[in-house]
Amino acid sequence: MVKRVSIYIDGANFVYGLKTLNPKYSDYHFDFENFIKKLVGKNDLIDIFYYNASLKQAINPRRFREQQKLLARLRKMIKCKVILCKRQKRFNKDDEEYYTIKGDDINLALDMLNEAWKNKYDKAILISGDGDFAPLVKYVKNKNKKVEVISFSKLASKNLINEADKFSFINKKTANKFFHRERKKK
Repeated sequence: MVKRVSIYIDGANFVYGLKTLNPKYSDYHFDFENFIKKLVGKNDLIDIFYYNASLKQAINPRRFREQQKLLARLRKMIKCKVILCKRQKRFNKDDEEYYTIKGDDINLALDMLNEAWKNKYDKAILISGDGDFAPLVKYVKNKNKKVEVISFSKLASKNLINEADKFSFINKKTANKFFHRERKKK
């Protein structure tokens, strides 16, 4: 039976997951379009939600440009909504500056919940290993929805895995298969 599927991608968790496979890996070159096609298969894709925060151009112009190319590719995908959250400056114990993303998890949770309440999907695919999402998965399942979790083994919360109807890990072989390759112009 064909299911209606919505996909929720925790962008920050995804890039950190790729780096657990290889420190040189980046989401900038990941082919989300073909990866999602494989995940959905013959089911009906309803929506794709991608959550992250824009990098600061002044801090690293090259990484900023790479991320903007990724975001442009995502925005060109049919049914993909890119939700950009804020980066907040923080300081560690040595007074060194770093940034955290604020609002991505709550926006993802609200979208998944609202879409479940509106009966927009039969199955949600959550691409994250963040254990904070375990109660969300439990709640969505109580609305008679299936939830599949896809993560990286080093980032996957046991609580999240235990709540999912199905889970799988992205390994190095999978990641390599779905890296975006620029097409050469003839």
